[in-house]
Parts: sequence; C-alpha cells; structure tokens
Amino acid sequence: MASTRFPPHFAQTDHRQRSLNQMRSKQLSLEKYIYLNGLKGRDSNLFYDILLENMQEMIPILYTPTVGEACVNYSHIWRRPEGLYVSIEDKGRIRDVLATWPKLNDGRIAVVTDGSRILGLGDLGANGLPISLGKLDLYIAGAGIKPSSTVPICLDLGTNTQRYLDDPLYIGVRRPRPLAAEMDAFMDEFMEAMKEVFPTLLVQFEDFSTDNAFKYLERYRHQYRVFNDDIQGTGSVILSGFTNAARLSSAASGLPPSDHKILFLGAGSAGIGVAKQLLSFFTLSGLSPEEARSRIYTVDSKGLVTANRKGLQEHKKFFARTDYDGPALTDLVDIINHVKPTALLGLSTIRNAFTEKVVKAMCALNPRPIIFPLSNPVALCELDYQDAIEWSDGQVIFASGSPYKPLSHNGVVYEPGQGNNMYIFPGIGLGAILSRTRHVSDAMVEQAAIALANSLTEEEKAAELVYPRLARIRDISAQVAFAVIRQAQKDKLDDNAYLRTLPDSDLLGLIHDKMWQPSALQLRSFTRL
Repeated sequence: MASTRFPPHFAQTDHRQRSLNQMRSKQLSLEKYIYLNGLKGRDSNLFYDILLENMQEMIPILYTPTVGEACVNYSHIWRRPEGLYVSIEDKGRIRDVLATWPKLNDGRIAVVTDGSRILGLGDLGANGLPISLGKLDLYIAGAGIKPSSTVPICLDLGTNTQRYLDDPLYIGVRRPRPLAAEMDAFMDEFMEAMKEVFPTLLVQFEDFSTDNAFKYLERYRHQYRVFNDDIQGTGSVILSGFTNAARLSSAASGLPPSDHKILFLGAGSAGIGVAKQLLSFFTLSGLSPEEARSRIYTVDSKGLVTANRKGLQEHKKFFARTDYDGPALTDLVDIINHVKPTALLGLSTIRNAFTEKVVKAMCALNPRPIIFPLSNPVALCELDYQDAIEWSDGQVIFASGSPYKPLSHNGVVYEPGQGNNMYIFPGIGLGAILSRTRHVSDAMVEQAAIALANSLTEEEKAAELVYPRLARIRDISAQVAFAVIRQAQKDKLDDNAYLRTLPDSDLLGLIHDKMWQPSALQLRSFTRL
C-alpha cells in the first residue's frame, strides 16, 4: 500500500485493537469468520498476532464450531484463493498441479481433506477447504509452525450431496464421488506426487469418510510421513483426558484403574479410533491387549455392537462383543444397565443423545461418572454442560468436543473440560517436523497423550481439571513435541541425529526456540506528499 494512503496520525493509534474491535462488532459468528479470513489475507502478521493474544475467543471462530458453518457456505462466501485444490480431473498430472504451489521448498506440513465427512455435517465436497485452513491456523497458533511452511489442500473428488451439484455457485467438480478403484488410484498418485514435490512434508488427513479414513491411514502410514487426526489425534487427546478423569473417578469409588469400563456411543472412524487408543490406558494399567479390549463396548445406530450381527462393517468388528447373544440391545439406558460402565463417551453426532435418564443411570452406577460428549459442533453434541451438572448434581466428570463456559451450581463453580485435538496435533506435528521422522508410530501418538496428561499444573489438578487450560497451549505443545521426538528416537524413525545429542533441558529449549512468532508490529508515520 502506498504510504500516502495512510492517515497522517495513523501510527499514533492501536491498529491491533481497532481490528479486534471490528471483529467483535460482527453479530454473527460466520461474519466474524469472514472478517478474520479477510484480515489474514490483508495482513497475516497482524492476524496471527491477534490470534495468539486472543486464542480462547478466536479459535471457536476459526475452527469448531464456526468452521462447520463456513464449510457449508464456502461456495457462497469465497473471496480469494487460499489453498490448493487437486481435482479428480487432474489424475495423470497431479504432480504438475502440486508443483504450482508458490512456496515449494518451504512446505513442511499439509492438512488434506476430501470434504466427504466434515464435522458430522456430511459430504460437503469442495466446500471442505476451510477445515484444512483452520487446522493449519491451529498448528501455527498452538505450536509455532511457520505459516509459509503450511500447505492447505482440498481433494475435489466430486460430491454425493445433490444440493451442491444443483447450486450454480458451487466451486467444485460436478460429479458423484468415485468408486473405490478410481479413488484408490487417485490417492496412490496423489501420495507419491506429494513425496516427490514436498519430500520433507508431513501429511495430515482430515475428515475423510469413515471407511476411507481407516483405509488410507493403513495404506500409507508405513510408506509416507502421514497421520490421521480424526483417528489418531482424537484418540490421543481423549486418552489423555480419560487418564486424568479415571484418576478422579477412582479416587471417589476406590476402583482400580484396570477395572474401568468404557461405553462408546458412535462406532465411526472417530469412535473406533478413540477406542483403540484407549486400549493403552488399560495396557499401561497392567492388562493384556485382549483383557484391555474386553473393557470397551461400542454402540451404533442398531444398538450394542455384537459379533453375531449380520453385515457388520469391517472397522466395527474389532470391538464387537462375543459375550452377549441375547436379544438386540438398542436402548442406551438398557445397554448401560447391562454393561455397567464407569465411563460413557459420545462420538455419535446425535444431539442430546445423553438424556436425563442416561445421565442418572450413569450416576446410579458410579459416585463420579465419566461422561465425555465429544461430537462437534455444539449442535451435534450429545449432552450440554449445564444439563450434565444439573442432572448429576455436580458429580459428573465432563469433557466435550466443543467449548462450554464455566457455570455455577449450588454455589460451586464448575469448569468444563474440552477434548480439543488442538492439545495434541500441533505438538505431534512440530515433533515430527523437528525430528524429521520417517513415519508417525503408534508409540509416538501414545507418548503425546501421556505428555498431555502430565502437563497439568498443581493449580489445575486442585481444580479437578482433566485438561490444562488452553491459554498455555504453546508450553503444552512443547511438552508433547518433546515426547514425540524422544519416542521417534527410540523407534529409530528420526533423521535428525543432532537432537539425539541434546540433554532433555536443551531439547525442550530448542523446541521453544523453533516456535514461530509474528514479528513485532511497527506502524510508521508517513510524510504526506
């Protein structure tokens, strides 16, 4: 911008506060999202400076829950190119498309979505790009990943949502999604091209359909630098929160950690991914893998998942019960009374699925029941925090996927936990980048969860929190990254030999030093011509 366009006394004002006031003046969350999106395009340094100072206010706008609304409406609110689209029509020349990215040599991390299962909102097709953009903003804010090293990608593979195909403003290719063989061939070419064009880049898959999320994670995880946040990240952050919740619950009941039972409502990619990660809680408590699996029960739209059910999807078979052959159990209260769980976790995207009867059934079995309604956004959450506190008379140990505010009940202030993946994936990403790990191992994800669980301060423990406060996210991410790096070294997956030579205190200091900060804002006064 030419210097003469600045008002003569502009430098004497606080433009950071002006921009924040402009954002706050917007009445609707989507309007705030659009404003912040524009600010990032005009002045990314100012955008990230404001974000770092106001994370608790801005993260719900840039990511869940508002990002879901942004995705649904993206074809109508689109203003400028922001990320990289790779279309099914690009097959055979995907490498050439990727090579158009302007900062090829800087790329260190990409968030890749195909828009097929956005936040429980369904198949949004090419409208899914804001998920990749928002996730990368959280990498930047949470772990100091350098903005120029991030690559947001949306795979435009068509959509099976008719209203988008009929929408004259829809920005994606107008065709149904490909069948498995065509999709597999596309993904194979895409991943190989990513390795060629961005040889040092970590790929994070985001919001693929359930079957494809599992399939492509398994297909590529030992071949490329790749992980899936819906499966591994969600599982890791819930493992951490559950570890702290189980400690509080066991203190009230006297139950040994290995005797907990977990009931999942929701058996999609997120539900099964979390369940598999929680196996670690039991194996770390001394159980065998088979004994650990017996402590976990899953429920889908047809009821308790049992091995004798016909047509059972492949990913649901792992936790399917073999110890029940009676009539199908479909009512959640009946299932609770049969299983007698200490913990109820929701990843069903069914609003208010945890009714008052459900909460009271859990309270009847446990002095301090663990209830984690984890579906995003709030409109799909299984249980609101106020209802959980009132129906349990404050005894519930609660964490949700979406943010809730503290509240008072009978003169006591209760502070909710949020099982926000932001506690985990920025640190995993930073640790993987710094260690130059060749793959992301299960042990690395598990150690990330343990580091998060151990990151509570004494004050946070006294407040009976299950997650640390988000205001400390960079310190938390540094601890997670440290654990990831050390585990990568144990797994012999790291290519950065220098980090092996550093004592723990020096490595933690290096991690902090590597975190990007916006440069100091210096607004100059200009001579008017």
